[in-house]
Amino acid sequence: MSSPEKTLILVKPDGVRRGLVGEVISRVENKGYKVTNLRMLTADRALLTKHYEEHQGKPFFEPLLEFMSSGPIVAMIAEGEQVIQGFRKLAGATDPTQAEPGTIRGDLARDMGTKVIQNIVHGSDSKESAEREIKIYFN
Repeated sequence: MSSPEKTLILVKPDGVRRGLVGEVISRVENKGYKVTNLRMLTADRALLTKHYEEHQGKPFFEPLLEFMSSGPIVAMIAEGEQVIQGFRKLAGATDPTQAEPGTIRGDLARDMGTKVIQNIVHGSDSKESAEREIKIYFN
Protein backbone atom coordinates (compact mmCIF):
# COMPACT_ATOMS: atom_id res chain seq x y z
CA MET A 1 0.00 0.00 0.00
CA SER A 2 1.43 3.40 -0.99
CA SER A 3 1.74 6.15 1.55
CA PRO A 4 -0.63 9.11 1.21
CA GLU A 5 0.48 12.08 -0.87
CA LYS A 6 1.75 15.07 1.13
CA THR A 7 1.77 18.78 0.40
CA LEU A 8 3.02 21.93 2.05
CA ILE A 9 0.39 24.58 2.77
CA LEU A 10 1.31 28.02 4.02
CA VAL A 11 -1.07 30.54 5.50
CA LYS A 12 0.64 33.74 4.41
CA PRO A 13 1.07 36.86 6.59
CA ASP A 14 -2.18 38.41 5.29
CA GLY A 15 -4.13 35.30 6.33
CA VAL A 16 -2.51 35.21 9.77
CA ARG A 17 -3.06 38.96 10.29
CA ARG A 18 -6.73 38.60 9.41
CA GLY A 19 -7.26 35.64 11.77
CA LEU A 20 -7.97 33.12 8.98
CA VAL A 21 -5.68 30.27 10.09
CA GLY A 22 -8.54 28.32 11.68
CA GLU A 23 -10.73 28.83 8.60
CA VAL A 24 -7.99 27.51 6.29
CA ILE A 25 -7.34 24.47 8.50
CA SER A 26 -11.07 23.83 8.74
CA ARG A 27 -11.46 23.87 4.95
CA VAL A 28 -8.49 21.51 4.53
CA GLU A 29 -9.91 19.08 7.09
CA ASN A 30 -13.49 19.40 5.84
CA LYS A 31 -12.21 18.36 2.41
CA GLY A 32 -11.01 15.14 4.03
CA TYR A 33 -7.29 15.85 4.23
CA LYS A 34 -5.31 15.27 7.39
CA VAL A 35 -3.03 17.94 8.86
CA THR A 36 -0.02 15.99 10.13
CA ASN A 37 2.33 18.81 11.14
CA LEU A 38 1.84 22.48 11.91
CA ARG A 39 4.06 25.37 12.97
CA MET A 40 3.95 29.13 13.17
CA LEU A 41 7.09 31.07 12.30
CA THR A 42 8.33 34.36 10.98
CA ALA A 43 10.28 33.41 7.88
CA ASP A 44 13.65 35.07 7.36
CA ARG A 45 15.19 36.08 4.04
CA ALA A 46 17.37 32.94 3.77
CA LEU A 47 14.40 30.57 4.18
CA LEU A 48 12.24 32.53 1.75
CA THR A 49 15.03 32.80 -0.83
CA LYS A 50 15.35 29.02 -0.70
CA HIS A 51 11.59 28.55 -1.03
CA TYR A 52 11.17 30.98 -3.93
CA GLU A 53 14.53 30.31 -5.65
CA GLU A 54 12.89 29.75 -9.07
CA HIS A 55 11.66 33.36 -8.97
CA GLN A 56 15.05 34.99 -8.29
CA GLY A 57 15.70 37.79 -10.75
CA LYS A 58 12.02 38.35 -11.51
CA PRO A 59 10.60 41.82 -10.78
CA PHE A 60 8.26 40.53 -8.05
CA PHE A 61 10.98 38.58 -6.16
CA GLU A 62 12.01 41.32 -3.69
CA PRO A 63 8.43 42.49 -2.98
CA LEU A 64 7.47 38.82 -2.47
CA LEU A 65 10.23 38.30 0.12
CA GLU A 66 9.25 41.57 1.81
CA PHE A 67 5.59 40.52 2.01
CA MET A 68 6.29 36.94 3.15
CA SER A 69 8.59 38.18 5.94
CA SER A 70 6.18 40.95 7.04
CA GLY A 71 4.64 38.83 9.80
CA PRO A 72 4.11 35.30 11.03
CA ILE A 73 3.11 32.51 8.66
CA VAL A 74 1.67 29.11 9.46
CA ALA A 75 3.23 26.14 7.70
CA MET A 76 1.46 22.80 7.63
CA ILE A 77 1.81 19.43 6.05
CA ALA A 78 -1.44 17.96 4.81
CA GLU A 79 -1.83 14.47 3.43
CA GLY A 80 -4.44 12.52 1.58
CA GLU A 81 -5.43 11.14 -1.79
CA GLN A 82 -4.32 13.62 -4.51
CA VAL A 83 -3.89 16.33 -1.84
CA ILE A 84 -1.57 18.47 -4.01
CA GLN A 85 -4.08 18.89 -6.83
CA GLY A 86 -7.01 18.91 -4.41
CA PHE A 87 -5.63 21.71 -2.24
CA ARG A 88 -4.74 23.84 -5.26
CA LYS A 89 -8.36 23.51 -6.43
CA LEU A 90 -9.56 24.33 -2.90
CA ALA A 91 -7.24 27.39 -2.78
CA GLY A 92 -8.52 28.80 -6.08
CA ALA A 93 -6.82 30.93 -8.73
CA THR A 94 -3.69 32.83 -7.68
CA ASP A 95 -5.34 36.17 -8.44
CA PRO A 96 -8.16 36.59 -5.90
CA THR A 97 -10.22 38.61 -8.39
CA GLN A 98 -10.21 35.55 -10.70
CA ALA A 99 -10.74 32.92 -7.96
CA GLU A 100 -14.09 31.14 -7.98
CA PRO A 101 -16.53 31.65 -5.08
CA GLY A 102 -16.28 28.69 -2.71
CA THR A 103 -12.47 28.61 -2.89
CA ILE A 104 -10.25 29.96 -0.11
CA ARG A 105 -9.02 32.83 -2.28
CA GLY A 106 -12.40 33.43 -3.90
CA ASP A 107 -14.10 33.79 -0.52
CA LEU A 108 -11.37 35.29 1.65
CA ALA A 109 -8.62 37.00 -0.37
CA ARG A 110 -8.87 40.41 -1.92
CA ASP A 111 -6.76 42.47 -4.30
CA MET A 112 -4.92 44.91 -2.09
CA GLY A 113 -3.43 46.92 -4.97
CA THR A 114 0.03 45.99 -3.70
CA LYS A 115 3.13 44.98 -5.68
CA VAL A 116 2.59 41.36 -4.65
CA ILE A 117 -0.74 39.54 -4.71
CA GLN A 118 -1.80 38.89 -1.12
CA ASN A 119 -3.82 35.71 -1.55
CA ILE A 120 -3.93 34.07 1.91
CA VAL A 121 -2.35 30.67 1.08
CA HIS A 122 0.40 28.81 -0.75
CA GLY A 123 0.21 25.18 -1.80
CA SER A 124 2.89 23.06 -3.45
CA ASP A 125 2.31 22.62 -7.19
CA SER A 126 3.83 19.14 -7.68
CA LYS A 127 5.18 16.13 -5.77
CA GLU A 128 8.73 17.38 -6.36
CA SER A 129 7.89 20.87 -5.05
CA ALA A 130 6.05 19.39 -2.07
CA GLU A 131 9.07 17.25 -1.09
CA ARG A 132 11.46 20.20 -1.50
CA GLU A 133 9.22 22.70 0.32
CA ILE A 134 8.39 20.36 3.22
CA LYS A 135 12.13 19.95 3.85
CA ILE A 136 12.56 23.73 3.96
CA TYR A 137 9.87 24.24 6.62
CA PHE A 138 10.07 20.90 8.48
CA ASN A 139 13.71 19.77 8.31
